[in-house]
Amino acid sequence: MNKLFRTLFFMLVVRPLVLVVLGLNVRRKALLPEKGPAVIIANHNSHLDTLALMSLFPISMLPRLRPVAAMDYFMTNPWLSWFALNIIGIIPLQRKVKAGSSDPLAGAVAALENGDILILFPEGSRGEPEQLGQFKTGVAHLVKRCPEVPVIPVYLHGLGMVLPKGEFILVPFFCDVFIGESLDWQGDRNLFMQRMTSAMDALAVEGGFPPWE
Repeated sequence: MNKLFRTLFFMLVVRPLVLVVLGLNVRRKALLPEKGPAVIIANHNSHLDTLALMSLFPISMLPRLRPVAAMDYFMTNPWLSWFALNIIGIIPLQRKVKAGSSDPLAGAVAALENGDILILFPEGSRGEPEQLGQFKTGVAHLVKRCPEVPVIPVYLHGLGMVLPKGEFILVPFFCDVFIGESLDWQGDRNLFMQRMTSAMDALAVEGGFPPWE
């Protein structure tokens, strides 16, 4: 039943909202993975970022799309928790790890081993509209454990103006999506972080927008 609700939500609500009401101008959509395992990384400025990224894939791939989100953001509300886990398909991530606690990346690693496509935001949380925050190393730790998995950078522009952090009223604004070549693990965390940041900066420059305004 949850699978049916999830499909209907994306067909009747998400896709019309993102693709029709707002509209996405997508560059190089062919670079998106046709199957998992894979990791999609993107900048994060809006409540709608996750839904916009998921709408880029066919409905048939919906069961394989697994956004990763901080557990403390939605687990305190039982209704929001149910919706996030069962309709959006989120993998909860524990941000504050204490000694002796369970492996915070276990769910993400298991999903990749299952052939899923993860959606991650290296900044960790939503930033100010169209401004890039510093990337955290969580993605690098994950890819180190799954070195054969491709990482595809995606730059989103405009969604931070549609529904930015702290706002709940949607403002129609045409959005752009730039998809880059996949990154692979080359054995060094710092090198991977540099390549990830450079890839995102290059996609932003390609759009001809003022840098992270």
